[in-house]
Amino acid sequence: MNFRLFSLKHISSAVVMCLLLVGTLACAAEPRRSFLTADSSKQLIAIVGEDGQLKWTHRIGPLHDLHRLPNGNILFQTDWTKLIEIDPKSGETVWTYDSAMKNGNQGQRIEVHAFQRLANGLTMIAESGAARILEVDAQGKAIHNMSMQIEKPVPHQDTRLVRKIKNGNYLVCHENKGAVYEYSPEGKVVWSYDVPLFNKPRKPGHGVDAHGNQCFAALRLKNGNTLISTGNGHRVIEVTPGKDIVWALDQNELSGIQLAWVTTLQVLPSGNIVLGNCHAGPKNPQIIEINRAKQVVWKFHDFKNFGNSLTNTQILTVDGQAIR
Repeated sequence: MNFRLFSLKHISSAVVMCLLLVGTLACAAEPRRSFLTADSSKQLIAIVGEDGQLKWTHRIGPLHDLHRLPNGNILFQTDWTKLIEIDPKSGETVWTYDSAMKNGNQGQRIEVHAFQRLANGLTMIAESGAARILEVDAQGKAIHNMSMQIEKPVPHQDTRLVRKIKNGNYLVCHENKGAVYEYSPEGKVVWSYDVPLFNKPRKPGHGVDAHGNQCFAALRLKNGNTLISTGNGHRVIEVTPGKDIVWALDQNELSGIQLAWVTTLQVLPSGNIVLGNCHAGPKNPQIIEINRAKQVVWKFHDFKNFGNSLTNTQILTVDGQAIR
């Protein structure tokens, strides 16, 4: 009898400690994330709440970029040339731009795979096919026009994500070249990196068995290094200005997960890295958050609302806290 009372007492104490230490690894609940994401195969862009429910949706066609703007609006594309900004609360369309019809592109085959609302209110648009980067105002007038260095423009493969970085340069993922270029505003290449094949032969396709170096995203980190998702290279690598790889996540390093076409990247305030795992099939999560020790912190797997072409994601909140 005394043994039973002793056991119950200590079990109760353990429960109390677990409740008090709910933030610890042993007792913590699953981390909560809200995010903006899109899947071309389901023709859907959506805000997913921390409870996993769809809070806002819109129909899309092909898409390779998206943004939740500081004013709360959503900037995205409805097809390869049409950009749209929508207020998700009212549903009002507040801005549109069609690269197929603007600034001399009529009659050309154009595809847009990257765009960005800049701090000065202009919108940067990378136009594959035209091989140029524009910055346009609210009326669609081109304020800046920069030519990219592409020998044989291919509308579907010239670029993937492009970002204007803090020094005023453009960081461009050239998918077809398998390279990341940093351009000055005048179009001079001031830094470049050829994504390696890691001693493996090329193999066509999009899934876990394919292989290549068709990079999708590049982020300039605070330490001056560049974080690159290698697309069908199934990796994320961190590269120094001197082009040394100082950190890498390989295809099969995450327990129970295989990486396929690694797409968007986001570094959270914690330093954790969020990556898109596109074309990996229903056995694998579509979005993965890892820490620098390559431990999975959070993952998203939903093949009901989304499919095998969930390419782009932006984390909006972490456990109730907005990402700034």
